[in-house]
Amino acid sequence: MTHLFQPRLLNQPFGDPALYMRLSGEKKALLVDLGDVTCLEPGKLLKVEDVFISHTHIDHFIGFDHLLRLNLGRDKTLRIFGPPGIIANVRGKLAGYTWNLVDAYPFIIEAIEIGSRRLKKVRFICAERFKPRKAETEAYAAPLVDGHPHYGVQALRLDHRIASLAYSMQERFHINIKKERLDGLGLTVGPWLRDLKDAIWADKPDDFRVCVDAGALMPLGQLKRDIVTITKGQKIVYVSDCRGTDANLNKIITFAHGADLLFCEAAFLDRDRDKAFERGHLTAKQAGFAARAAGVASLQVFHFSPRYETAPGLLYQEAQAAFKG
Repeated sequence: MTHLFQPRLLNQPFGDPALYMRLSGEKKALLVDLGDVTCLEPGKLLKVEDVFISHTHIDHFIGFDHLLRLNLGRDKTLRIFGPPGIIANVRGKLAGYTWNLVDAYPFIIEAIEIGSRRLKKVRFICAERFKPRKAETEAYAAPLVDGHPHYGVQALRLDHRIASLAYSMQERFHINIKKERLDGLGLTVGPWLRDLKDAIWADKPDDFRVCVDAGALMPLGQLKRDIVTITKGQKIVYVSDCRGTDANLNKIITFAHGADLLFCEAAFLDRDRDKAFERGHLTAKQAGFAARAAGVASLQVFHFSPRYETAPGLLYQEAQAAFKG
């Protein structure tokens, strides 16, 4: 089975946080956090349409300039979600450059602040020298901040001595095609299967006619019964930069419940828990404990403090020991 989300951390655990999420079968990708992204080929970065920022400390946002540079001149809108203040951060970044030669560039950035009850949006249009348009606000059904036919993105506010957002990317449900059943119906694998899946994602009625091989039409309900299996959707959760308080840990456990994969920061060893709290981070043991309590299938820790550069294995071992119980 091919999963919808194909995630990978772009940097080593001592490097800047940046999670690249390719969407299988689609010509787009997501980024969660925007640390150093120069290691990724331009072609893959150009697939990014949505960026979800936890907070704008430099190691989580320095990749903005590189992503901006690649997209100048492109006919696309890049959406950047983040905590309150992200609009001012984007405006400040853009104000650092001179834009007198971009009148014909169609590129647009839309910065979206995730508040407790409303989303605040401001568009920065390249052809207008990125002068911010008037802000717009809209209510949203928290914690869902972005919905697509195939998946949704949820946000959770955590305490890092400032607001820091965790994110959950969850597929609504997964569609599997029983390829061995296609022959029995005299059908072959082809682009029409994408149309079939789109009809299911769109909740079309069973009498909706799907164009299959050679232009023939078949009812959606029959195809669903004969060649489709629908299973639980994939869930990926990303948690970075938050204090190991009971309040934060309880929030994370609820938010990550049942996830297939949890990416969780593990900046310090538990023997340095006081330092972790002072710096606003989790320990490896706390990350493993939260993952186990949430019942996640797999845990990947990252964002290690440089004090452990000579012994990163200790952080992995501590996290896995707590995770496996």
